[in-house]
Amino acid sequence: MLSLSTARNQVAANAAFLAAILIHNLTYPLSAAGGLWPALFYGFYAAIFVVATWALTDNQTLRALVGGAGFAVFIAGLLNSYAPSKEAALAVYLTSIAYHLGMIVVLARYTFGAKTVMTDVLISATSLYLVIGSGFAAVLAFIEWCVPGSFVASSGAAIDWQQMVYFSYVTLTTLGYGDITPVGFYAQSFVSFEAIGGTLYTVILLSRLVGLHASRG
Repeated sequence: MLSLSTARNQVAANAAFLAAILIHNLTYPLSAAGGLWPALFYGFYAAIFVVATWALTDNQTLRALVGGAGFAVFIAGLLNSYAPSKEAALAVYLTSIAYHLGMIVVLARYTFGAKTVMTDVLISATSLYLVIGSGFAAVLAFIEWCVPGSFVASSGAAIDWQQMVYFSYVTLTTLGYGDITPVGFYAQSFVSFEAIGGTLYTVILLSRLVGLHASRG
């Protein structure tokens, strides 16, 4: 059984990480702004997963992998913001995918490895859902980079990775506004996978939490 102070620390760590993700998801347009804003955004983005990994796991391999990916994301983000090119954009997508995969592993181990249903587990599960959504944004942006025209906006506007963050969450939650449409084979496949995965995640998580609660009784 965890001590009260340890339990409180875990709740605080998970709550702080969830707040950081929400801030990231609300401020990502700053990456396309001028001046110091992109540097501030990518500095924040590159730090949140690293800090959370150190707070939520003692696994040194995961800490090293997420830390390395975070540094790579920061460098790639700066290059893409201040010296944009196709290569810099590709670097952002690939490093972001690796960065998110590491954080997903950390949160999945924390959430589904828990033996009891506690507040920190519920917050961690929420964070995992949001990280999956932003991770898919990088995957979809990578698909668009590889096969331009895989996604079409009803307005006719060009689609970049900032729009992919929005589209990814719309897909994950199965809202389907229809303002962005996947038209390529790979785009349609991954979008379908994300929509199905978002639904299955909710079902699996609820089953897991109910099972843990029932076992306590």
